Amino acid sequence: MQIAHHARVAVVLAGLLHFPAFGQSTDAERMLDSLRELPVGLGASPQLTTPADNPPSILKIELGRRLFFDPQLSGNQTMSCSTCHDPAKGFSDGQSRPTGSHGTKLLRHTPSLLNVAYNPYQFWDGRALSLEEQVIEPLTSNREMSMTDEGELVSRLTKDTYYREMFKSVFGGEPSLGDVAKALAAFERTIVSRGSRFDRYAAGDKSALTASEKDGLILFIGKAHCARCHDGPNFTDNKFHNIGIGNGDDGRYRITRLEEDWGAFKTPGLRNVAAHPPYMHDGSISTLGAVIDYYDRGGNPGKGKSPFIYRLGLSSSEERDLLAFLRALNEPVDHPKQP
Repeated sequence: MQIAHHARVAVVLAGLLHFPAFGQSTDAERMLDSLRELPVGLGASPQLTTPADNPPSILKIELGRRLFFDPQLSGNQTMSCSTCHDPAKGFSDGQSRPTGSHGTKLLRHTPSLLNVAYNPYQFWDGRALSLEEQVIEPLTSNREMSMTDEGELVSRLTKDTYYREMFKSVFGGEPSLGDVAKALAAFERTIVSRGSRFDRYAAGDKSALTASEKDGLILFIGKAHCARCHDGPNFTDNKFHNIGIGNGDDGRYRITRLEEDWGAFKTPGLRNVAAHPPYMHDGSISTLGAVIDYYDRGGNPGKGKSPFIYRLGLSSSEERDLLAFLRALNEPVDHPKQP
């Protein structure tokens, strides 16, 4: 009986979503509240799995935390991982595009590390398939942290008594680039947000969201079509789309050489999204409100733009409700402190 009821409510709610101006529909809110499971997989984050060859431990995570904040990991010792992934800025840097250790502006916006452990692909173009693989690239890139000499990295860490003893305790030997990557990845897997008011709502506390935020959730699933790409517990389909933001960057095409991937970038998760402006792969949109405006007008014209990007016709009150819901995905995150 409950399954049948759930199905009937879901069908009626889906029908309401097609009306362009349901406004502050208490009927829609009641129907939403009656659902035991939200549509398109929205809900609490699942239990995190870790690679068999890099199991977590308290010491390994602490080692990774220490390395994350240490400028010794950059070639000229001027920047650390936290330079671009600042905990106080939602583990991004607040800039449209980051600056490397030699003062060079990089091509793409710094993605947040919040919930990055759930991503099957890393980087905007998905070229890395694990955190262990991902962390090595910015370390060794001449445009980013510029630690191009692995021997120099090993020498610095070996000369440091703390690191020498910690690597021996955690990994059973001297420091190495591979073990640096494992320690950093273990730490980054602890940067998880799963206690927002939305999570409380999804867990059954129907008073956790306001009426405006519930209407925003209905819009998110329905008229605004956000959930077409931002679905599941991490609010991403983990796929690549061309949304019409063109700056000469060919995106996923550079990796796959498939024409349909030209200008396509990974769908970012939306948990704590209000904590790390600006937005898009090039950091070209400064506020969440402006992001909603961009999608509402159907984006920019351009080669290969996804058919999912089209004019929505949201009213100003609907835009406010949608923004209110997105902000309800935020939660306070304990910022790991610099050693």
